[in-house]
Amino acid sequence: MDALRLQGDPMADAVVTALFERGEIGKFNTVMRWFAQTGQPLPDDTPAEARAYLEATATPPDWVDWDQMERARLFFIDNNVHISTALSFASMPACYVVPHIAQLLSATHSLAYPSKRMAETGQFTLYLMRPDAFEAGGRFIPAAQKVRLLHASIRHHLRRENRWDEAALGVPICQEDMIGGQMMFSIQVLDALHRMGIHISNEGAEAYFYAWRVVGAILGIDTAAAPADLEQARDFSDLYMARHMGPSEEGVALTRQLIDLYEEVVPGTLLDPVVAALIRYLIGDTCADWLQVPRSAWDKAIGLTPTLLGVLERIEDVSPLGAWALDRLGDLTARLELSSLTRGRVMQYAIPEHLKNDYGITSAKPRTDPWTPPPLSTRLPA
Repeated sequence: MDALRLQGDPMADAVVTALFERGEIGKFNTVMRWFAQTGQPLPDDTPAEARAYLEATATPPDWVDWDQMERARLFFIDNNVHISTALSFASMPACYVVPHIAQLLSATHSLAYPSKRMAETGQFTLYLMRPDAFEAGGRFIPAAQKVRLLHASIRHHLRRENRWDEAALGVPICQEDMIGGQMMFSIQVLDALHRMGIHISNEGAEAYFYAWRVVGAILGIDTAAAPADLEQARDFSDLYMARHMGPSEEGVALTRQLIDLYEEVVPGTLLDPVVAALIRYLIGDTCADWLQVPRSAWDKAIGLTPTLLGVLERIEDVSPLGAWALDRLGDLTARLELSSLTRGRVMQYAIPEHLKNDYGITSAKPRTDPWTPPPLSTRLPA
């Protein structure tokens, strides 16, 4: 992994450097707010480097298995609300429990608009799982192109302002961290679904991971270095977390923002403690304590989640009408959650001109061949 800590994203880095050197970031962000769908012609005054980048990254890799991507889309449709829950209450806290990632997020996190990161993640995932995600008029490819440039801009700022110890931490948002993020949004989501008692087939799990492997390649990850399957993903994820996770002030602050945000989304105040209890249930007591997730009487009650969700799963299994209704309800819930986070706005993934001054449709296949998380990797360091 050490070599991966020294590698960034040369293509995106070169574009961002050129735009900053010529003072064209403002003009380019104007283009980016307008450029939102695949196939849109670029304005004549688009900077040359940016045009070349957008044209070179306008199509997915030629090795993509589209049948597998369709299986991933059906898996998402069948589990959208559960996946949204896993992303919000497991994947994001997992990011916060890696101190240098929490530091990076703090440097770019808007204190005045703390839902921005969650809104961007939710919107990005919905774009990915739309039927037209990779077709003309789809919104996923432009969003991915912008995210890649956003990462490059963060590297640019941290280096230019001498706010990152590369000798100790490696390149900001290096290849190791990008692959680590890919694991948090793929295999760690699958782990969280299993923890919640959601039935997952091996086929569904493999397809969902494959989709995020494709996403990683589009976001600039070196596919030769990234895990190729779920077994390799387990090894990488376990090694990455064991190597880097721990407590930090930034992780605590980001977690508090996350809890406050979702307590606002939950109606009333009686159920507010459920938010923290669900995070603690999904990430475990050690990580929850590092992040200072508050304890409450709901911590034990939340253990009933698999039982309650199991009832809904059985309804879905025996009743086509029930399956349709639950899928529609899940889609509506996920979209209402995203609407609450975005406050009706479309997230533009603009390149920041400066950083903060401180850090501080149901699948028709039967539910057989269930997926179970493998045991902890045996390759962990002694």
